[in-house]
Amino acid sequence: MFQAESYLSTREKNYQLVIKQIEALLEGEPDQLANLSNASALLNQFLTEVNWVGFYLLKEDELVLGPFQGLPACVRIAVGKGVCGTAVSEKQTQRVADVNQFPGHIACDAASQSEIVVPLIKDDKVIGVLDIDSPIKNRFDEIDQTYLEKFVETLNRFI
Repeated sequence: MFQAESYLSTREKNYQLVIKQIEALLEGEPDQLANLSNASALLNQFLTEVNWVGFYLLKEDELVLGPFQGLPACVRIAVGKGVCGTAVSEKQTQRVADVNQFPGHIACDAASQSEIVVPLIKDDKVIGVLDIDSPIKNRFDEIDQTYLEKFVETLNRFI
């Protein structure tokens, strides 16, 4: 009998596990702040070679810092500015191999070299972003993007 899961890489299986963990962790909890806090902690524990994992929430016309793991960060980011603001304005994931090459990059932590930002979309409206930084260039690939987008889709059911 053919089993698709047997063809998945270890990283993909690990991502599937973390998605199951976030579902179990958030099941029955209606509080957005608590759920985003646990989501950032879980991803920070799961991902290697990252120095910041967190959320920015859209309030009026700017992103405002939400729950995160890492060093203190920029508190407000305008829509369309930096990687996070671009993810909001384009309503799509931004995967940046070298943040120093990204026009208008906002350097909250000088150690960050690459970044992935996944928009949180509910009812076709962006409500925030998941932002993950790494001190290593080209840290995030297609597998990360695919499964972080699935993670966010799962998370959206609980926020």
